[in-house]
Amino acid sequence: MALFPYLDCRHHFYLPVGDGHQLYVEESGNPAGLPVVVLHGGPGGGSSPQQRRFFDPQQFRIILLDQRGAGQSRPLAGIRYNTTAHLVADLEKVREYLGIERWLLFGGSWGVTLALAYAAAHAERVLGMVLRGVFLCRQQDMDWLYTSQGAARLFPREWQAVNAPVAALSGSLLDRYAAAMAGERARYFARAWCNWEAVLAGMSPLPDGQGGDDELCMAVQEVHYFRHGGFLEMPLLEACAGSVLPVEIVHGDRDFVCPLDQADALHQVLPNSVLSRVPGGAHSASHPAIANALVAAVKRLHRRIVE
Repeated sequence: MALFPYLDCRHHFYLPVGDGHQLYVEESGNPAGLPVVVLHGGPGGGSSPQQRRFFDPQQFRIILLDQRGAGQSRPLAGIRYNTTAHLVADLEKVREYLGIERWLLFGGSWGVTLALAYAAAHAERVLGMVLRGVFLCRQQDMDWLYTSQGAARLFPREWQAVNAPVAALSGSLLDRYAAAMAGERARYFARAWCNWEAVLAGMSPLPDGQGGDDELCMAVQEVHYFRHGGFLEMPLLEACAGSVLPVEIVHGDRDFVCPLDQADALHQVLPNSVLSRVPGGAHSASHPAIANALVAAVKRLHRRIVE
């Protein structure tokens, strides 16, 4: 199922949300269409123009934003006053500023975490959700990513590579990278950090060296959030259990960032959810099978809501 044509955004702006943070926000598609907000991964992943291509621009009012400290939002890689509660409150400020009564949530990976946290706090503002590569941010999910007993067993050489730059430091991998990235060589460590996730996502790692702004945002914010359990007030499965919002879940069976059991667990507690397991699908939304499944899921959710 083909992605929709690439269109430029209609307009973009910066929205001050307090605490010295300004969010980058852009709109595209039909101003009178069904509003949908895209929640990027990471934390710190930033939005991408390609994320517009999952939506028919004639049917949807498409809102992309960069969460605090990510992408084009200011300050770059800022982690002060940056928690899940802040991100949820920011979404409400964006919704109110745009004059939207209710909207769809479209999130992938960490974007699923944020979508579920927002829906738990503001269910009355949500029309439905499309969730890709479910990340529940439980301790077991972070252990899979950042301890020797998880994905490291599938990718031992790459696990050694992410550990090597911080081998002289003490503590967990998260603790060691937090200390390393507080220094002058933060971008070097950010590249090593992001290369580990790239391998798990089925992407090619970059050569050793200085990471760019996107890598810095991702590494700094992931370490910040995951050292604090995602700043979640209660487990997401517990917070969302029994919600009757219409939900489409898309998850690849070759997703090594977020194993499929997370999508299964979420599907079990959401009685109005549909789980699409994508054979051969990896973690990234750019994986062809995942991209096609997402377009189909958006179309199904549109029919469930409008018809």
